[in-house]
Amino acid sequence: MIRAHALTKRFPAGKGETRTAVDAIDFVVEPGRVTGFLGPNGAGKSTTMRMILGLDAPTSGTVSVNGHRYADSPAPLREIGALLDAHAIHPGRSARDHLRWLAASNGIPTTRVGEVLDLVGLESVAGQRAGRFSLGMGQRLGIAAAMLGDPPVVVLDEPVNGLDPEGIRWVRTFARQLADEGRTVFISSHLMSEMALMADHLLVIGRGQILADCSMTEFMSDHATSYVRVKAPALGDAATLLGGRGLDVSRVDDEIRVVGLDAAAIGDTLFRHGLAVHELTLVRSSLEDAFMTLTADSVEYHAMTEGAAR
Repeated sequence: MIRAHALTKRFPAGKGETRTAVDAIDFVVEPGRVTGFLGPNGAGKSTTMRMILGLDAPTSGTVSVNGHRYADSPAPLREIGALLDAHAIHPGRSARDHLRWLAASNGIPTTRVGEVLDLVGLESVAGQRAGRFSLGMGQRLGIAAAMLGDPPVVVLDEPVNGLDPEGIRWVRTFARQLADEGRTVFISSHLMSEMALMADHLLVIGRGQILADCSMTEFMSDHATSYVRVKAPALGDAATLLGGRGLDVSRVDDEIRVVGLDAAAIGDTLFRHGLAVHELTLVRSSLEDAFMTLTADSVEYHAMTEGAAR
């Protein structure tokens, strides 16, 4: 379990001022589920993960792993496995030697090295220098290092970055397996489509503050939108009829979008008034849409649109 209380981090901003990267946040990452950690660039995700791992000291507040500071663990790799930077390896070492020295530093049997190399699919290139690895291979080696101590807590930052579709599916399945084993799984990713398939619970941060801490189901219920797409020969008549019943109706090209009634009831209403229907489809917004809606006021860097650039 990971627990943060009033966790705060400020950095010098020049002229005696400070910038607050993480602002007195509280959260608990519980075992037995995959918790997704989401936020725009500059929201405080990386700083929070670094504080969990003792790489950044909090300005105030606390964060603990299984009841104590990660830095106080006598064998950190047995306590928590982490992947924050897939490039944090010596390029001249082979994958096998990279894992061997990590194992030796934490009193982990060398037999475990072969097991994790096989786990991530790198056994055939274990003797190659890590500096020659592709981004995806580096990600796999980083995950192998995270699992070296068979830890009860796993923290992964952008674990699918650079992976091919097979690798992405493997990470998704692997994360689910770890949670099913009762481990604490904390994953940060910008790939919303994958997070939607992977996470049970979401922790969303924006401008250093927690914006949401709830199950995936609750998050989508609270922040996602849905409408019924209606296509009909007499589209104007259908829009007028449904709008007259107090529904939110908008016309987009060759369809109308209706909010406030389910597809079956809309179909029944149109049928009773002799209006033919060609399509009734419930359309739900994606996790990405819901995330963008929630964090719209927390985005630090806004790209210029094409029209504005001219």
